[in-house]
Amino acid sequence: MLLPPAPSPWFFRFGAVCGMLSGLLIALPGAIEAFTGETTATSFVLGVSPAFATPLLVALHLRQHRDAGRAGAIAYAVNLIGLGLFGGAAFTLNMALFGLDDATLDEVLTGTTRVALLGSALVFAVGTVLFGLSMVRTGLFPKAPSWGYAVMLGALALLGPLPDSVFTSLVHVVAGASVAWLSLSLWGWIRSVGTVVHDGSATSVSMPWRSTHRRKMPRAVAGTGRDSSHV
Repeated sequence: MLLPPAPSPWFFRFGAVCGMLSGLLIALPGAIEAFTGETTATSFVLGVSPAFATPLLVALHLRQHRDAGRAGAIAYAVNLIGLGLFGGAAFTLNMALFGLDDATLDEVLTGTTRVALLGSALVFAVGTVLFGLSMVRTGLFPKAPSWGYAVMLGALALLGPLPDSVFTSLVHVVAGASVAWLSLSLWGWIRSVGTVVHDGSATSVSMPWRSTHRRKMPRAVAGTGRDSSHV
């Protein structure tokens, strides 16, 4: 059976680096806002953080998809769609609407706009819970950040409509730390399993899911009668 090509180790490193950035961009503003409240700078940083989470999510799924099964694939799909929706909502709220006064915000965030924002947060929360639980079930990532991903990222989305407080800042810190921890785990894994083979001018990396068995030829090659099973 033909299998799709294995992802490049470069992509896993890229996903891990993006995940570390996303975790920091969630945790650091949350810690700062516990003392200063929401500012233009922290709002900007939080607005761009979901963009760096997307490559991490894809890399995490590729790392565990064989062990996660169909349920893991469904969890990944819901999480990916939710991240796209919630990332757009977070960008809009933290970038475009941050400077508006309360009266204007109340006028803008009504009707279908409010329904769309709450719906995106709900889909994202459900996706993070499902995908976080799939990581807990496969056991390929540390349990603590896997649970943190499942619980705290969903809470982060659902607490969005509430006023900023020390509690919401704490949720940001723990959620960001969980994302960064998973990224570090992914980075450590790709470093440990990548076997670099130098063959002069080219360098290849052997990944654990690549098949090491070459396809056998028919035992008798037409016209030669040779046993070529070990060609």
